Amino acid sequence: MTLRRLGSTDLKIAPLVLGGNVFGWTADRAASFAVLDAFVAGGGTMIDTADIYSAWVDGHTGGESESMIGEWLKASGKRDDVLIATKVGMLPGEGGEKLAPARIAAAAEASLKRLGTDRIDLYYAHQDDDSQTQEAVLEAFGKLVDAGKVRVIGASNFHAARLKSAVEAAKTSDLPRYHVLQPEYNLVSRTKFEGELQDYCVTENIGVLPYYGLASGFLTGKYRTKDDLSQSVRGGRMGELLEGTGKAVLDAMDSVVEATGATHAQVALAWLIAQPGVTAPIASATSVKQIEDLLPAMTLELSKDQLDALMVAGA
Repeated sequence: MTLRRLGSTDLKIAPLVLGGNVFGWTADRAASFAVLDAFVAGGGTMIDTADIYSAWVDGHTGGESESMIGEWLKASGKRDDVLIATKVGMLPGEGGEKLAPARIAAAAEASLKRLGTDRIDLYYAHQDDDSQTQEAVLEAFGKLVDAGKVRVIGASNFHAARLKSAVEAAKTSDLPRYHVLQPEYNLVSRTKFEGELQDYCVTENIGVLPYYGLASGFLTGKYRTKDDLSQSVRGGRMGELLEGTGKAVLDAMDSVVEATGATHAQVALAWLIAQPGVTAPIASATSVKQIEDLLPAMTLELSKDQLDALMVAGA
């Protein structure tokens, strides 16, 4: 497995990022630690989380995932073996909400404390905030970079026009720029990234780390009929995918699975890894077994015909 340079930064990562949204939620301490151990043992290098994970759960206030990762970092002693990515912008708190400069500063300190570390390797604006100027937001991030608390900044869920204006503002005002984009992107959800946004990331050498790489589990191939939808609380979402391009994509994936001996999850992630601009997709796991299914995607190379067939199926 070859590490990939993340955009134009000096960070190099494995071609799969571990999503931390499940830690402290559907994965308890033992399961979280086991998954993290297995991911690193398998060659994984970057762990993705956010301050808001998992505030949507009754009794949670946000920060549960960061705290769990922080406990693991302390117990394992592996801080220097991994890169930590987290986000600000969806969890209101001290300093205000979204990307208010005071909120960015306060949220970063809280994340550092929960993670038990002196630096965040990749710090994202979790969502755009048009109530703030691009310059004010980037200046707030810049203060964290200058203080050595953040190494690289990125943008998540930004549209093309806003990402472009942020990059231009950074150039004009001599401020740190977004070097990474985290969009929703997978075989059955392509319109939010492909086209103008993807082209811009390629042109500007912005590393892309897409989330929902497995479409919330749909691309594992276990949802084929209406009867299968009861397997998940996301059944409604899976039904929509089946009625759209989902069935054609699964049929195309079946052929690739048969030809390669890989699993559906591995094929879905390998397709993402091969897309222009993409450095590594993000995928989460709640068990070692799931991690063991995901890791081979990092070295699975699909042929041009296979990549094209999957592309056409999801069009």
